[in-house]
Amino acid sequence: MTLPRYAADWSEYFGHQPPDGTGDVYFHLDPLWASDAIDAIGIDVYWPLADWRDGREHLDYQAGTRTIYDLGYLSGNLRGGEGFDWYYASPEDRAAQVRSPITDGSGKPWVFRYKDIKSWWQNAHYDRPGGVEAATPTAWVPQSKPFWLTEIGCPAVDKGANQPNVFVDPKSSETALPYFSKGTRDDYMQRRFLRAFIEGLDPDSDNYLAGANPLSSEYDGRMVDLDRIHVYTWDARPYPAFPNDTGVWGDGDNWRLGHWLTGRFANATLAETVGQILADYGFAAHATGGLNGTVPGYVIDRVMAARDALQPLELAYFFDSLESGGAIAFRHRGVEATAVELSEADLVETRAENALLTLTRGQETELPASAKLRFISAAGDYAQAVAEARRITGASGRVSQADMPLVLEGQQADAIAETWLFEAWAARERASFALPPSMLAVEPADVVRVTHAGSERLLRVVEVGEHGARDIEARSVDPDIYGHGAGRERPVRPGVPVIGGQPLVEFIDLPLLRGDEPPAAGYAAATQVPWPGSVAVYGSPESTGYALKALATAPATIGVTLNVLPAGPEGRLDHGTRLSVRVEGEALVSCTLMQLFAGRNVAAVRNADGEWEVIQFATATLTAPGTYELTGLLRGQGGSEFAMRPAVAAGARFVLVSTALARLDLTAAEIRLPYNWRFGPAARDIGDASYATATHTFQGLGLKPLSPVHVRAARSGGDVALSWMRRTRVGGDSWETPEVPLGEDVESYEVDVLDGADVVRTLASSASAVVYTAVQQAEDFGGAQESYTVRVYQLSSSYGRGTPRAAVV
Repeated sequence: MTLPRYAADWSEYFGHQPPDGTGDVYFHLDPLWASDAIDAIGIDVYWPLADWRDGREHLDYQAGTRTIYDLGYLSGNLRGGEGFDWYYASPEDRAAQVRSPITDGSGKPWVFRYKDIKSWWQNAHYDRPGGVEAATPTAWVPQSKPFWLTEIGCPAVDKGANQPNVFVDPKSSETALPYFSKGTRDDYMQRRFLRAFIEGLDPDSDNYLAGANPLSSEYDGRMVDLDRIHVYTWDARPYPAFPNDTGVWGDGDNWRLGHWLTGRFANATLAETVGQILADYGFAAHATGGLNGTVPGYVIDRVMAARDALQPLELAYFFDSLESGGAIAFRHRGVEATAVELSEADLVETRAENALLTLTRGQETELPASAKLRFISAAGDYAQAVAEARRITGASGRVSQADMPLVLEGQQADAIAETWLFEAWAARERASFALPPSMLAVEPADVVRVTHAGSERLLRVVEVGEHGARDIEARSVDPDIYGHGAGRERPVRPGVPVIGGQPLVEFIDLPLLRGDEPPAAGYAAATQVPWPGSVAVYGSPESTGYALKALATAPATIGVTLNVLPAGPEGRLDHGTRLSVRVEGEALVSCTLMQLFAGRNVAAVRNADGEWEVIQFATATLTAPGTYELTGLLRGQGGSEFAMRPAVAAGARFVLVSTALARLDLTAAEIRLPYNWRFGPAARDIGDASYATATHTFQGLGLKPLSPVHVRAARSGGDVALSWMRRTRVGGDSWETPEVPLGEDVESYEVDVLDGADVVRTLASSASAVVYTAVQQAEDFGGAQESYTVRVYQLSSSYGRGTPRAAVV
């Protein structure tokens, strides 16, 4: 049975306490929570888990917490802090951190603590009309039902944990930033808040807050059902189309600082990234828990030392790497409090002539006036981008530059460049001094305060030398420059949408045209607008098990004929035919006769039976955009005269034969076998909707012997002596040899003698001549005939009969 449930707001679930001076306290939802019609207490929970401010003077920093990202600090405030221990009575009190304790004077402060769900859950509830506790409790039975946290969440903005219930939406009257937020995007804040909330209630977690989620004595389970903690919000709209395509989705601009998890949780944290790098290099002893931030992407594109791999991260996230306690440790600059206060009495005099403290101040002209940071933009297609920070005043003209193999948001990169520039100026003073061995605790990256000659300086230790006394090299430091840069928002707009249709692919049987092609090969002409970069062609004799056969890396020039193509002469120029075509792709150009005879301007035209006649054209005249009239034709090239028809109707497919055609290298076993083909953009999976399917059987025309020519007959007595001249598939263009190469394993022919359409006799010969004897004529026709219709074939041991030459002799 499915029961209804109600999701109460975290400010109402526990009772009604009107601020009207009456002192009324009513557990107004207890009739609902106690009802048998529901089985859980639903709450939308957006509790503040922090009260953080910039700088080091606020109460939580002074209490020992060094960063708002501290899991112990955040999870501890599930049962502490605002809404549990204290509250702010006014905005002025909040600004001044004047905290008023939560108490009721009756020993039950939990009545007013919206965070104290444990006490609310474990105790009976007594209304207080007029501030006087009733004698009988409400219908609520302690520990009778679990809590479902129907919503928890935190905006991805700095100090989001201060006020996680607010959101930024310029279109809304309720838009607001969390208390004391600068409005800087902070994905890590969101992640730490959610982790602290969920793990703080999970007894199996190392971060569990002791006693925060007790077992019930009324049912088998804990107070908060961990399987019913629902995080707001995961968006079903595809990232990054949402949020970038603001022309489609009006709330896309709200994503950057909003509660959305989409597009954020795939990023690794800085601690995870550094830890993985060290693990890959074989360093097991390391402590990365103090590192804060997320890394959208990081590229290591060559062999390098672990230190070199970490340096770009150290620059971008401003942390130091050091050995401490037998492990590699990491510390963010500007986070830790001053490690030690030093006076002149604490410094060691190493030589009588040396000063206790030596300060060297860098000249202004040696310091950068601007800082440029090249990075990989997280927006769009991960293109290289540049962030720059400048000093408006000063005499320096220097520029500091860094190439960072990091994927960053533009605003994040701007903040890094700004902090980097400020750090260079803040660290312009170099200090040298010595400490006694008793101060062994001082380590690199520590910040020390030195009082010398009546003035105080904050210095960051950068080197420690052990020579009896401890030689310290340090730089001046300003902790306030770290972590406070906001950068500039760079709006991202989607590119022009690409229509992902299917390519047009024509499968073409071509004879050998140059003579050096694989004879069993087939060809595919592919085109698509816009061109997807390359088109993959897969083949299989079945409907599964496709194998890649070819990659079309350039679009082919494909079109149609616009008029009838009649039959034409073989072996000489066809001056009478004028063929009009309309094509998409490469422009058609004219050529000289010498270029034509050398193999230029080759095209193929498909007849109604699916056979391709290979033609060449000497002249291409542009008659309209993409439309040409072709003249000076050579017909039936490469032995394709068999595809010539008395008339090929307009609309026939026309393909320019060029290097854009993809060659399909087939085996002898694959020719004349029906094959299934799938083709589509090579960058996509074969199962993508952009792939199309076709069936085609390649005939292996490169293996097919050409038809003989010059068929002759002469009578000798009653016999008829037939003769012809063979042609060759390969090497037949030389004028120096008396006869063209054979091109086949053996010379062999067959001659069909026809009576109408019927073959009455087949004559075989191993030379380009055969005798049709008088006896055979009498058997076939009853005697000699005035003429005979014959078809002459050259034979191939690998292909069989070639193209026939028909003649009446």
